[in-house]
Amino acid sequence: MSQPLTPTIINKVGREIAFAWSDGTETYIPAEVLRRACPCAACGGEPDVTGKVIRPTVQYQPSSFDLQSWEVIGGYGVQPTWADGHRTGIYTFPYIRKLGDTIPG
Repeated sequence: MSQPLTPTIINKVGREIAFAWSDGTETYIPAEVLRRACPCAACGGEPDVTGKVIRPTVQYQPSSFDLQSWEVIGGYGVQPTWADGHRTGIYTFPYIRKLGDTIPG
């Protein structure tokens, strides 16, 4: 049985967030990309009773992309806190890895 992919190190490096993974790989995601991909209902929307996803309009400011801190949630994700006070998004480790894979290297 294979072990789940987990970050062994998470660091803010300039305007990027660096993730070192348990499989020996690394992912670098610009803070702005990470914030714009926030999976919380306030940012990404949520389905109504018919299943239609209602996507809110999100207003960003420069502090929206300034990562202040993060907390590892259980063994499955990370919850960032941004300088504008936003902190409701929980990014699962597979979601972070997939997001990082979409960034041109």
